[in-house]
Amino acid sequence: MAHKMGIIGYGGMACYHHDNSKRVQERVKDFKVVAAHDIDPNRLKLAEEKGLKPYENLKDFLNDDSFDLVLVATPNNFHKPMVIAALEAGKNVICEKPVAMSVGDFDDMWDAAKKNGKLFTVHQNRRWDRDFRIVKEAVETGLLGKPYTIESRVMGQNGVMHGWRAYKVAGGGMVFDWGVHLIDQMLWMIKEPVAEVYANLHSVKTPEVDDYFKAVIRFDSGLSTQIEVGTYNLEMLPRWYACGDGGAIVVNGWDCKGKITHAKDFEMKWEQEVVQTEGGPTRTMAPRPKETLEELPLPNVQTDWTDYYHNVLAALDGKEELIVKPEEVRKVVQVMTAIFESSATGNSIKIDRYYK
Repeated sequence: MAHKMGIIGYGGMACYHHDNSKRVQERVKDFKVVAAHDIDPNRLKLAEEKGLKPYENLKDFLNDDSFDLVLVATPNNFHKPMVIAALEAGKNVICEKPVAMSVGDFDDMWDAAKKNGKLFTVHQNRRWDRDFRIVKEAVETGLLGKPYTIESRVMGQNGVMHGWRAYKVAGGGMVFDWGVHLIDQMLWMIKEPVAEVYANLHSVKTPEVDDYFKAVIRFDSGLSTQIEVGTYNLEMLPRWYACGDGGAIVVNGWDCKGKITHAKDFEMKWEQEVVQTEGGPTRTMAPRPKETLEELPLPNVQTDWTDYYHNVLAALDGKEELIVKPEEVRKVVQVMTAIFESSATGNSIKIDRYYK
């Protein structure tokens, strides 16, 4: 079935979606972006130059029956009214992340989707990041055994926040920017309930919002995961680091260089003598003999961000189940809310108690 899309908010991310749609068309021939609404005349001029029908008036845009799918790509604080207006107009909706800044706002959007019988999803495109899919593959296929700790981080060095990201009113800060992606990845990979969250937020170079945060998310099984995002980290740590009772994995960056380490079938015994190391004498932390370890290459995983749109269009046609489901997105919003509350109170937040 042919599907056409209109865009609300023709900014940087909207241009990305529009340009990326040409790659989507290579797989789904009948898909096309046809219209755009924005309050900035310069953005509308650009949209028109790129072949889209421009709309200054939102009502006129939503009354256009030439498209059945709407992408909401406005600043975060405008997501809720725009999403609900599009759903009430009978459109299916993709919303940019973060979809909402509170669980209540998200529920209002989801209720509107259910009331109008329309598809509602969020652009969590980083579920298709290759570095993430490598770790997901290693966890799900048992290459690490039973994992007990997983660390995910994104670090920058410039201390610069671009556009809306620097302003609280617009839903800025790293929790709402990169954090939402890393939380979504972790919750999609670990298929069990979150038990509690503990977090610290810092404003290192940006007064209004967090430009660094660290959150520990503990799952029901006891698995401890850590998400860390910063814009002023002059020394970098690995993108991913995880350990299980059967191995460990490190992925150093988006270039996906790293390794899996396994222990060979070798019985470790207490040494009679204390081992001397650069850090002083120790037995427990003494280096393991090299011959007892083996290094394996990372899983060979290939990904494509256009798979997100392919799935949405297939879901509209009833051919596939939606991958980024509203109920999953709601859990991400719950965890983000808990992160802010934990940092504000200094307490660990139990998800079930506060955000059922």
